[in-house]
Amino acid sequence: MLVLRIPEDEDLALAIKKRAEESGVKAGVFLLIGALKNVTLGCYRKGAYEQVKFAGSLEIASCSGNIAVDEKDNVVIHAHIVVSNEKGQAFGGHLMEGSRVGVTAELMIVEGLGSNLVRSLDEKTNLKLLRPS
Repeated sequence: MLVLRIPEDEDLALAIKKRAEESGVKAGVFLLIGALKNVTLGCYRKGAYEQVKFAGSLEIASCSGNIAVDEKDNVVIHAHIVVSNEKGQAFGGHLMEGSRVGVTAELMIVEGLGSNLVRSLDEKTNLKLLRPS
């Protein structure tokens, strides 16, 4: 298991992808906790992600996802996240780029040794869907 820290102000989605690439992980799962300054959540509707944004001090109540590659061997992460505000209200969805780390985020990656996880474009949904083999 890899245990990594993501510092303040990094884009969370891009940071997870970068850490996976730097560690050579092409198949795996991850868990993450920490804080955000803002979050951009996605909800898939009719072939695209509708986005909603929240700003302010947010706790990452839960964030998990998987790591795979596309047909060109580029790392692709798929993450879902639940955050809560100072009133304890929770919001969740697909983690989109543009979510900025607050104080810190703690990332744990478990590599799927011997696994081959590939995402390829599905014409019907316009999503890169997982094609486990």
